[in-house]
Amino acid sequence: MRTGWLLALAAAGPLAAQLTLSQAVDAALKNYPAIRVSQEEVAAAAAGIQLARTAYLPRLDALAQANRATRNNVFGMMLPQPLNTIPTMSGPVIGTNNLGTAWGSAVGVLVSWEPFDFGLRRASVGAAAAGRARSEAALLRSQFAVAAATADGCVTLVASQETVRAAQAGVDRAATVARTIHALVDAQLRPGADASRADAELAAARTQLIQAEQATDVARATLSRFLGGEPRQIAVAAPDLLRLPPAAAPQTLNTAANPVAVEQNAVIELARAELRVLERSYFPRFYLEGAAYARGTGAELNGKNLGGLNGLAPNTQDYGLGFTVSFPAGERPAIHAREAAQSATVRAEAARAQQIAADLRAQWNAAVAQLEGARRVAANTPVEVAAARLATEQAEARYRSGLGNIDEVAEAQRLLTQAEIDDALARLSVWRGLLAVATAAGDLQPFLAEASR
Repeated sequence: MRTGWLLALAAAGPLAAQLTLSQAVDAALKNYPAIRVSQEEVAAAAAGIQLARTAYLPRLDALAQANRATRNNVFGMMLPQPLNTIPTMSGPVIGTNNLGTAWGSAVGVLVSWEPFDFGLRRASVGAAAAGRARSEAALLRSQFAVAAATADGCVTLVASQETVRAAQAGVDRAATVARTIHALVDAQLRPGADASRADAELAAARTQLIQAEQATDVARATLSRFLGGEPRQIAVAAPDLLRLPPAAAPQTLNTAANPVAVEQNAVIELARAELRVLERSYFPRFYLEGAAYARGTGAELNGKNLGGLNGLAPNTQDYGLGFTVSFPAGERPAIHAREAAQSATVRAEAARAQQIAADLRAQWNAAVAQLEGARRVAANTPVEVAAARLATEQAEARYRSGLGNIDEVAEAQRLLTQAEIDDALARLSVWRGLLAVATAAGDLQPFLAEASR
């Protein structure tokens, strides 16, 4: 991607930097914020894969604590506490209710590892990988959308500039006629009404020019959304867009290759991967566990308090190794409901993919029809220009010889200006049709290559 033009923009001040069509597209892909957003989402998804893979590693937990508390204990069962409101007590019942406090301490480590999981971790990694693929597809779709919008903005800017050129030619012709008529009126060879009519036509031509310049400014402002910088500093140098592209068969359509369809297929794969995770959730979980810890207390079995700092240093050690199995037996209805919901999501996304394919087909057909119509118009506008130019010359000659009136001249000039505008826009409409076909097909390279010959 070419980014040197940005430095040129900063140094050029009020002057415009001339960008080719490819340079404009490259700059938009480099600088448009939405592209950077998608790039960071890809990076986040890649980190998610690494996070999912950490589930294969053993888990190591360490703990250390010191406390000052009473040491009373009672027999009895305590049901599991969701919020762990009551602290855990250990030790024998001493038969008294002594509110004196003693120091206590504990340190320990626990290592836990799942040797097998019936494919749950592999499914989780697959879901994370599908998430990254979806983010990458979204990035490609964003890049394609920005490139297409930038190319369309360039074509629009060139079209508005051609309209300005044709409108300026109309102003020049009207000004020439106005000067001629004023000279004839001053010489009393024509009535003063002719001069007024010529001035009105000149003012109307200038209004048309101002409107064309306004459209150009709006086109620059729209393009600056993708390129950045001040609109007045942006100019597109695309001389190839001023010629009529050679007739050729329209770009073929493969809906599956369009970035929009590719992204939707990635969404479907992500939904399927998440469904596979749910399908492997209703299995026993096996944990191989090992623990080592030490405890310290400032109280004896008879309830005597040792006093001082006794109990702050752990002095009784234990260790153990075990195998734990857990099974969420009561979770089956909830998991089944989540699976049903996820299956519906998969079907919905698959139906959406079919709709996208149908929409792309319709978009491509409309673009082909637009292109064919634009070519037919472009073949006819040179005839329109030639006839309008001849009519203008004849009307001016008739007026100078006294056989015609100012209305004929004004009408002929308006027709010539409009014919020149139509001719310029007809060629650009063909290019716009090619861009529409390329956008529907999901590949802008043929269009960019043809426009940069």
